[in-house]
Amino acid sequence: MSMDRSAWLEKYFQRVIESSEEGAAAVRFVRENQVRVGMRRARKSVGAFWTLSRKFYLNSVHYTMESALENPRAWTLFVHEVRHLQQGTLTAMSVYGELDAWQYEFRLYKKLTGRKLKPELEELLSLPLEFDRTTLKHAQQLMTKFAGFWYGAWILPLYPIHKEIKFWVMRKSH
Repeated sequence: MSMDRSAWLEKYFQRVIESSEEGAAAVRFVRENQVRVGMRRARKSVGAFWTLSRKFYLNSVHYTMESALENPRAWTLFVHEVRHLQQGTLTAMSVYGELDAWQYEFRLYKKLTGRKLKPELEELLSLPLEFDRTTLKHAQQLMTKFAGFWYGAWILPLYPIHKEIKFWVMRKSH
């Protein structure tokens, strides 16, 4: 028999809190902002996702309630997606926002597991988080290499869209 959602959620939050300060901060944010947390099926290239209506879901293609309590990746994905909710939609929907969240997630994952990551992730962690188009294009390529075409990093603007528009307008006006 599987546990009910609210019992699972409390256990999941507890695991994330105990994992790290980053985890504890993410759970605090979710509780303070009444972010709904659950499991839902999504395309295979996605480990977890957030919605505009402030919800967070682990992808049930990859996780069960039970495995989410034991797998550090399920805790670091939570931290990643909450980072997007903290960034706000405009930043979250950009390569810059993804780079920030990926670095936050995978630095924590390395800290929790002591494992060396795939070369493209190690390289991603070495990139400076800055508004530099060459760096962000490189990050976009590394994300696609790791997560695949259907992850959709190639769709995102490099900068948050308001900065992206400003970049193109200013470039055209010179």
